[in-house]
Amino acid sequence: MIKVQNLSYSYPQKDLYKKVSFTIEDDVHCALIGTNGTGKSTLLDLLMHSEEYLYDGKIIIDNTDRIGYVSQFSQLDPKEDMTVFQYISDEFVKHEQKLFEFYKEMETAVDLEKIFEEYQKELDEWNAIDGESYEINIKKQLKLANLQKLEEQKISSLSGGEFKLVQVIREMMLSPRFLIMDEPDVFLDFEHLNALKNLINAHKGTLLIITHNRYLLNHCFNKILHMENMDIQEFDGTYTEYNYELLATKIDLEEVAAAEQAEIDRQSKILQKSRARATQMDNASLGRAVHARQTLVDRLKARKTKAPFVDIKQPEIYFGLENEVADENILELTDYSVAFDEQLLEHVNFEMKPSEHVAIVGNNGSGKTTMLREIFENKKETIRISEDAKVSMFSQITGTLYDDAKTMIEVFEEKGFSTKNDIENYLKKYGFEGETLDQKVSELSGGEKDLFQLAVLSLENANFLLLDEPTGHLDVYAQIALEQAISEYKGAILMVSHDYYTVANCMDYVLFVEDNTVRRMSNRKFRQMIYANHFDKDYLLLEQTKKETETRIQQLLQKNEFEEAKVLMESLEDCIKRMKFQ
Repeated sequence: MIKVQNLSYSYPQKDLYKKVSFTIEDDVHCALIGTNGTGKSTLLDLLMHSEEYLYDGKIIIDNTDRIGYVSQFSQLDPKEDMTVFQYISDEFVKHEQKLFEFYKEMETAVDLEKIFEEYQKELDEWNAIDGESYEINIKKQLKLANLQKLEEQKISSLSGGEFKLVQVIREMMLSPRFLIMDEPDVFLDFEHLNALKNLINAHKGTLLIITHNRYLLNHCFNKILHMENMDIQEFDGTYTEYNYELLATKIDLEEVAAAEQAEIDRQSKILQKSRARATQMDNASLGRAVHARQTLVDRLKARKTKAPFVDIKQPEIYFGLENEVADENILELTDYSVAFDEQLLEHVNFEMKPSEHVAIVGNNGSGKTTMLREIFENKKETIRISEDAKVSMFSQITGTLYDDAKTMIEVFEEKGFSTKNDIENYLKKYGFEGETLDQKVSELSGGEKDLFQLAVLSLENANFLLLDEPTGHLDVYAQIALEQAISEYKGAILMVSHDYYTVANCMDYVLFVEDNTVRRMSNRKFRQMIYANHFDKDYLLLEQTKKETETRIQQLLQKNEFEEAKVLMESLEDCIKRMKFQ
C-alpha cells in the first residue's frame, strides 16, 4: 500500500531524512518509533500531504481514496451538541442522504448516464466503508472499547480519554483501508489504553502509528519502522522480537568492535616503539615505515563498527537536591477535597516521607492533576508541606518554568549560565546540540519540549518533585533515562502517571484513586492487579525474567564476555516465545 523510495527532506535548521526507503504492506499494523525530534510526525504529514512539501524521492500510496488521521491533540468542540453515536455516524448519514438524493434525481432525470456515473462513485465509497452495516458496526466498536454506555451521551461531556477513543473509532470506520495515528495513547489512563489496544488489534486495515508507549508496542504491532540519524530501519515482526534482534546485533557488533580495538591497541604499541626508534636513528626507510603504520592505525579507527539503530545514546537526566528535609513528613493531606461540576475527590488523607517516591494512579478526569497542582500552590488548609521543602513541578502544560517563545540558549542564559559553551555542554547531556539550540522552545516536538522541561527542572535542586505525566511524549530511551533518574533521586517525588512501566519500575507505592478518594497500594499489588485483569497469570513472571535476563546480558557486554552473553540470549529467546502465547 505504501512505498517510499530514496526520500530526502530537510528543515532550514536540520536534515531529517537522507535517501530513506521502506514499504508498508496491506493490512499491516506498523509502529513508527525513534528518539524525540527525529521527524516522525513530519513523516506522517508528508505521507498525507506530499503535494505541500519539496522533497527528493518517491512516495507511492496505492488502493486508497481516503487516509484517516488521529492527532495526538484532541480537537473537541465544547459547543458541539452531538451524541457519541451521532458524532461517529455523521459522515455515514451524509453518504446515506446523498444516495437518497441520487435515487430521487434518477426518477425524473433525462441524462441518466451522467447521474448514474456519479451515483456509482458514491455507492463505491459507501460500500468501501461498509455503509449498510454502520449502525451495527458502531455499536460493536463501542462495546470493544467498553464505551457502549456513552452511546447517547453528548460528546461535549466526554473526558479527554473517552473522546480520543471515540475519534479512533470514527476514523477506523471511515478509513478502514489506511489509518495514520500520531501518539493516540498520550495521557490515556490504563483502562482507556487497554481499550485502544483492543481497537488496534481488531482493526482489519493498514495502520501506521507513532507511539512510545511500551504497553502498546509490546502487544499491538507486527511491523516496526525505526527512525534514527536521518535513516529508517524496517523490521517485520513484533517490537519484542525487534529488541531481541537489536540485542543480538549489538553482541555481534561489540564483539567485532572489541577485536578491532584490540588490533588498534596492538598496532598503536608497535607504532609507539617505531617512533621511539625513529627519533634515535636518522633513517629514511624507518620514517616511511612509521608513516605507513600510522596510516594503518588511522584506517582501523575510521572503519570501527558503528550501529545507529543499536547504540542509541540515552539522555543523561539527573535530579539533584541541595537540602534534605528534617521533618518526619514532607507532605500531609488531611480531609482534602476537590470538586468542579461534580465531586472529584473527598476525604483524602495521606502523608509522605521526605525520600518516598509515590505514584497517583486513576482514571482520566478523577482529579489527580488538580490535586497535584493544588499541592504545588499550597493554599489550602487541608494541605501541609514541610517548611524545609523546596518544591518544583513538571507540568503537562509546557512553558511554566520558562518563556517558550525564547530559544533554548536564551532560556538557559536567564537561568544563570555564564557562557554559551556551558549551555551547550549541559544540554548535550539531554540530547540537544547543534543548530537545535537556536530554535524557539515552542518549535520543538512534543517529546523534545518535555525533555527540555526536565533539563530545566533538574537545575532547581528541589527536594520535592511533583511530576504530572512526565513520560507522556518521551521516547522509550528518554523514559528509561527518567526512570533511572527517579530511582537515584534522594528527595520526595509525587507523580501522576498512566505509564504502567514507569510506575512499576521506580515507585515505592501507589495511591490508587477510586470512589472519589485514594487508597494506598503496594507496588507489587498494583502490578498483580494490572496483570490479573489483562494477562495470563504467568505473564508477570515471564516479563520479570525477560528484564532480568536483558540486564544480565548488558552487564556481560560491559565486561566483553560475549560467549556468556550469547548463551543467555538463548534463554531470552525462549522467554520471548513463551510470552507470545500468554
